[in-house]
Amino acid sequence: MIDLGNRVSIYQPDQDGLIFPEEPSFNSPEALRLDRKKRLVAACRAFAKHGLDFGFAGHLTVRDPEHPELYWTNPMAVHFSQVKLSNLILVDHDGRVIEGDYAVNRAGFVLHAAVHEMHPDIVSMCHAHTEYGVAFASLGIPLAPITQDASCFYEDHVVIREDAGHVAVEEDAGTRVAKAFTGVKAAIHQNHGLLTASRHSIDSCAWWFIALERACRQQLMVEATGRKPVEVPPESARYSREHVGSDYIGWLHFQPIYTELQESQPDMFD
Repeated sequence: MIDLGNRVSIYQPDQDGLIFPEEPSFNSPEALRLDRKKRLVAACRAFAKHGLDFGFAGHLTVRDPEHPELYWTNPMAVHFSQVKLSNLILVDHDGRVIEGDYAVNRAGFVLHAAVHEMHPDIVSMCHAHTEYGVAFASLGIPLAPITQDASCFYEDHVVIREDAGHVAVEEDAGTRVAKAFTGVKAAIHQNHGLLTASRHSIDSCAWWFIALERACRQQLMVEATGRKPVEVPPESARYSREHVGSDYIGWLHFQPIYTELQESQPDMFD
């Protein structure tokens, strides 16, 4: 049985012997590195399938397990659907490409490097210029707990209003974004878009980004009716966040996506 601490277990003892995803374990940093890189590629491909691309904008990062001051990220100006193991790049906090053939996006470096450097516990970060997330970000308001899914972000995301509308290429902007990620898994950067971070895995980080984009879309759709949505009461929203809004649950949600991509896009790991 998987021990989820004070979280509700979705795997019961009477299911022993049945197939259930298990988090992998590794006996070397090399093996863990390869797994993180594979899952980073899968996250990029998942972003492509969900239509989260916008030109060359969008950056996904995961910390290297052996050299925590370095992180793997998608290459500059390569479509999410064409990211693969062989074209990932390894970048340091100063924006220097340590390994790989492609350049790094300056905006990606500023925000991601600042978050990774300020929060050593953050393993992964995702950001993309998405249709609904960017639209919602223009409102400068937090996501409302109007569904169980949206409640996963209740009191676990922030709205960043500094540098609204500015291109995030200055180090000070990265520092301000990094400070906002203290104790939360997501941020809505006004007039810019969505960001997520995970202290667990790129799987979890990517899933919560997809979920946040979907929640923004749903709130925009509901409010477009002209009626005010009924919100989940605070105590129920907190319960949902604590029990189905964790990094582990995010990891678990991503596993069907990872499995499907492995089977349908075998070129990912070229």
